[in-house]
Amino acid sequence: MPRIWTLVLLAGASCFAADRPPLDDALNQLYNFDFPTAQGTLDRLIAANPQAPLPYSFRASAYLFYELDRLGILEGEFFSTDDWAYDKKKKQSPDPTVRARLLQALNDTQAKGEAVLKTAPTDKDALFALCIAQGVTADYMALIEKRQFGSLTPTKKGNSYAQQLLRLDPKYADAYVTAGFSEYVLGSLPFFVKWFVHWDGVSGNKELGKKHLETAAREGHYLKAFAKILLAIAAVREKRTPDAQKIMADLTRDYPGNPLFRKELAKLNSRVGVAAN
Repeated sequence: MPRIWTLVLLAGASCFAADRPPLDDALNQLYNFDFPTAQGTLDRLIAANPQAPLPYSFRASAYLFYELDRLGILEGEFFSTDDWAYDKKKKQSPDPTVRARLLQALNDTQAKGEAVLKTAPTDKDALFALCIAQGVTADYMALIEKRQFGSLTPTKKGNSYAQQLLRLDPKYADAYVTAGFSEYVLGSLPFFVKWFVHWDGVSGNKELGKKHLETAAREGHYLKAFAKILLAIAAVREKRTPDAQKIMADLTRDYPGNPLFRKELAKLNSRVGVAAN
C-alpha cells in the first residue's frame, strides 16, 4: 500500500469557497494541484496563529505532494504491486531546497505539537498534526529515499498518535485513515517481517483496514478525500476496477483542477472500454 499520506491533501467534501474555513480552502487548492496558492494560504494561517501545529503539518504535506508529483511517483502504475519492500526502481533525486523546507515544516509541527500537549495532553488537533507529520516522514522515506523498511518506524509512531486520538474521541473520523492504513500495511508485509512488527491496536487485518478507510471516507473532514484515494489504490491493487472507477470519478468531479485524477480515471476506463466524456 503506498504511503501516500501525502496526498495528504486532506480536504473535505467540495463546497463554495466563500463558505470554507481557510484551512479547508488551502487543502482544496492543494487537491486541485494549485501548489503556490495552497502554500500562500497556509503561510497566512501560520502567520495569524504561529503556535497552532496543524497548518505546519499540512505545509509539510504540500511539499511532499509537490515532490511526488514532480518526480512522477503519483502515477497509479507505481502502486500496482504488493512488492513495495523490494521495489527495483531507482532512488529518486529530490530537490534539496524542497527537502529542506519539508524537514523544517516537520520540525515545526513536532515542536508546536509537543508544546501544546505539554499544557493540554488531550488536545486532538495537536495529536492529529503529529500523526500527519509521521505519515509525511514515512512517505518521504519510502517513496523518495527508497527506505521502505526504515519507514515502518515513523508509520508506527503515527499509528500510536492515531490510536491515542481514537481513545480520546472514537468519532474523530480522520484518525481512522492512519489506523486503517496501518492495518493494511501490516497485513501486506511478508510473514517473516510481520513476526517482528508489533503496533499499538493493529492486528494486520487488511479487511479491517479498508473498513477504517471507508469510515474516514464517509465521516472524515481533513482526510476524507485522502481516504478515498487510498481506497481507490487498494481497489486497483485488488483488481476491483469498477470500485476504483467510481471513487476516481467522484474525486475528478470534486477536484476538477487535478490532472492526475483525470489521468488515472482515463486509465481505468480504458481497461474496460469506457469512452472518455
